[in-house]
Amino acid sequence: MRRLILAALLATPGMALAQSAPPISVETMKTVTKTLSSDAFEGRAPGSAGEEKTLAYLKTAFAQAGLKPGNKGSWLQDVPLVEITAQNVSPLTFTGGTSPLSLAYGKDMVVGTYRVTPHIDVRNSDVVFAGYGIVAPEKGWNDYAGLDVKGKTVIVLINDPDWQTPGLTGDFGGRAMTYYGRWTYKYEEAARQGAAAVIIVHQTEPAAYGWNVVESSNTGAAHVADAANGHMDDTAAHGWMQLDQARALFASAGKDFDQLAAAAKVKGFKAVPLGVKASVSFDNQIKKQISHNVVGILPGREAPNEYVLLSAHWDHLGHCTPVNGDGICNGAVDNADGVAALVALAQANAKAGPARRSMVFVALTAEESGLLGSAYYGDNPVYPLSQTVGGANMDALAMYGPARDVIVIGPGKSELDGYLNAALKRQGRTATPEPTPEKGFYYRSDHFSLAKHGVPMVYFETGQNLVKGGLAAGQAAAKDYEEHRYHAPADEYDPNWDWSGVQQDVGLYYMIARDLADGRTWPNWLPGDEFRAIRDKSRAGAGAAK
Repeated sequence: MRRLILAALLATPGMALAQSAPPISVETMKTVTKTLSSDAFEGRAPGSAGEEKTLAYLKTAFAQAGLKPGNKGSWLQDVPLVEITAQNVSPLTFTGGTSPLSLAYGKDMVVGTYRVTPHIDVRNSDVVFAGYGIVAPEKGWNDYAGLDVKGKTVIVLINDPDWQTPGLTGDFGGRAMTYYGRWTYKYEEAARQGAAAVIIVHQTEPAAYGWNVVESSNTGAAHVADAANGHMDDTAAHGWMQLDQARALFASAGKDFDQLAAAAKVKGFKAVPLGVKASVSFDNQIKKQISHNVVGILPGREAPNEYVLLSAHWDHLGHCTPVNGDGICNGAVDNADGVAALVALAQANAKAGPARRSMVFVALTAEESGLLGSAYYGDNPVYPLSQTVGGANMDALAMYGPARDVIVIGPGKSELDGYLNAALKRQGRTATPEPTPEKGFYYRSDHFSLAKHGVPMVYFETGQNLVKGGLAAGQAAAKDYEEHRYHAPADEYDPNWDWSGVQQDVGLYYMIARDLADGRTWPNWLPGDEFRAIRDKSRAGAGAAK
C-alpha cells in the first residue's frame, strides 16, 4: 500500500499542467459566506424558507460568476425528499434488568426514523448487543452470525473493531475508519437484518465528535430520499445513547460493558442477548418536499461532452438546539465557505476562458442528512458519469491562515493524487496523510457519492502545519473548531478571519480542475481500489479505452 500511495502522489504522465492559479477573489468568498451564513438564511435547512433564499442567491451568484444554467436551461436539479421531525418523544426505557432505566431525549439519547409514518412505537423489544454491527463477508466478519434480530433492538458500537490499532494494518484498515465504521452503515445493516431498532453507543474518540454534535444533528428535522415504499423496510427507530447510560444498561443486565466491548473487537464474536426489553415511541411530522441541487456549467471549447465536476454542499442544520439563546446553526465554515469557494472558482475559470473540457459546478443539497443531494446526482446524473473525467469536492474550509501542507483525505486511492501533488509543487507545499484516519472523513462528504459510482474525486482539508505556529497551532485550531463550533450555533461568520490560507487552498482546487479540464487523460482509481472495477465498467460502456 505504501508503494501505491507514493506512486499516486507523483504527477500523472501526460496530464496538462496549468500555470499557477490566478488570484482567487477573497472578496467574493467573504460576501458569499457572510450572506449564506446570516440569520436571514435560518441555517439553510432543505425545504425551509432558508432554502428558497439560498437557491435564489446562488442562481444569481452563479450567473454573475459567468456560468450558464447547467440542467437543460435550468439552474436547478429537483431532489425529492421527505422531511421527518420527531415529536412527543418518550424516554427510551429498558426493563427486565436489576434496575429499570429511563433515558431522556437529547440529554441521554437521541432517536428518530427513516420510515414515513405518523407514529413509531417500539414496545417491549428484546435487546441484543451485536458488537460493531458489521457483516463483511470478504473479511470473514459477521456480528449477526446465527442471530435472528427481527423485532429486536440491537445495541452496537461506533467505528471499526480495530480503530485503536496504532498503524494502518488490520481487518478493517487499522486506525483508518472504513465505511463499516460509519453510523450510516450501522443503521443500514440493522435494517437489512430486520431489527426493530438500532442504538449506537456514543464514545467521543471513535465517533470523532462529542455528544453535543450527536444531539444537535439528531434533534431537529431529518431528511430522507423519497421512496415508493416509504422506507418501511428500515428499522422503526434508530439513534444513539450516552456511554454512561450504556454502562448502566449492561450492569442492569448483569453484564460488563467494557469486557463485552473488548470481546467485540475479536473476529468470531457472538452477539449477546441482554435479557432486557426496550421501549420508545414518538410521533412524526411528515412533509414531502422537493429540494434542489444548483447546477452551472462552463462549456468546453474542444470536448464539451467531457466533464470536470466541482462540488460543495449548500445546506446546514437550520434551527437546532439553542446554545446561550442562539438556536440557528448558521454553518459558516460548514459549508457556506465551501460554496463561496465554488462561486469564486467559477468566477476565476470564467475569466480565464473556456477550458478544453466542460466544467460543471454543483451546489448540493442535504449533505448533512446523509449525502442525499450528491447521492441523487450520482443516481440521476445531469451529465453522464462515464463522461465525467473526475473532480473535486470542497467542504468546511478552515480559517487557520496559510499552511505548509494540506491533509489528503483517502490518499493512495486514485491517480488524482498526482494532480494534487503537481499543484502543491507549484505552491511549494506538501501533502500530509490524514492525522486522524479513524474519523472516516472519506465517507462523510459528497465526494463519496460520486466515488461509489466510479468517478475519481479529490478531497483535502486545510493543513495543520501552519506558517504561523506550526503543527501545534494547527492542531489547537482544529480542536477548538471541533469542540466549540462544529454543528453548533457558534459556527458563524467572523469579519476578523484570515482568508489567506483558504485562498491558497482554493488555488489548489483551481489548478487541479484546470489541469483536468485542459487535459486529455482519464484518471482512474489505483489497481485494487474498491472503486476501480466500477470505473472500468463505466468507461468501457462509454466506448473508451481503459
